[in-house]
Amino acid sequence: MKKLIILSLIIAAGYSSYAQQSPISVKKSPTRHGPEKGSLIIIGGNVGSQRDIWDKFTELAGGKDKAVVVVVTTAAGDSAGVDNKEVDELKKQTGIAHVTLLHTSDLATANSEKFIAPLKKATAVYFVGGRQWHIADSYLNTLTHQAFFDVLNRGGVIAGSSAGASIQGSFLWRGDTKGAQIQVGDHTQGLGFLKNSAIDQHILVRNREFALVDFIRKSPQLIGIGLNEATAILVQRDTLQVLGKSYVAIYDYNTIVGAYDKHVVNNREDFTASDGPFFFLGAGQKYDLAKRVVIKEPRKPGSPIAKADDDDN
Repeated sequence: MKKLIILSLIIAAGYSSYAQQSPISVKKSPTRHGPEKGSLIIIGGNVGSQRDIWDKFTELAGGKDKAVVVVVTTAAGDSAGVDNKEVDELKKQTGIAHVTLLHTSDLATANSEKFIAPLKKATAVYFVGGRQWHIADSYLNTLTHQAFFDVLNRGGVIAGSSAGASIQGSFLWRGDTKGAQIQVGDHTQGLGFLKNSAIDQHILVRNREFALVDFIRKSPQLIGIGLNEATAILVQRDTLQVLGKSYVAIYDYNTIVGAYDKHVVNNREDFTASDGPFFFLGAGQKYDLAKRVVIKEPRKPGSPIAKADDDDN
């Protein structure tokens, strides 16, 4: 049985045009944060030629010979609707031949069957960077929004970098039309692929690592994810895995308020038992989004965390 919901937390006055759209239809899911089917790749910006990220995207899209990818350029502004550079870059990095550009800033267009036709055959969607509120204004609660979820429900992958990362959360972080320095602004509804979440990007290179702390302290039902550049999380159901060359910060209410004693195992502090209000995960590490604990596995050789452990020995 499908349940009609609107994936909103706050709809700011004066920016309610997208709230007036009919609510999309999504399946009730047993997962706490991640999708029940399909995969998310959420990238902190400037992915460049980071091979493990692109290779995982290509694999999950069906392989370079079978993948059918839709690149959504709306975040980059109107000029991106006639510029194929993002499509060409994705083809270059993945070797995927079947890549289509999708762009509109018009809700009526996004609500048309003709516009969503490429998504009906897509195995993957990729959201480029720019301003995340452009995506919200163009797609929230439209047929296109539903078609994005349908890609996941068919077992496909949705990926995005920078603005294309933040828009995947349910709460839209840095979604103000006046500038990204405003953390909670006039657009607060994300596309909701990662449920009950707020996502930040570029966190280390732009000194943003503390930005989500107070927000998550006041919103304990949410998980905060902060990604550095050329770094991503792969989310399948409620398992998160880090890809790329830098770090991902996890903002959980229990960590922020210091309620983590139960995570101390064999007198060795767990990663969730941070002395600060967040903790970092490095390449190859996994996190259980439902239980809010790090998944203990052998670390990927050469990863930042593995190297740090070697230095401590």
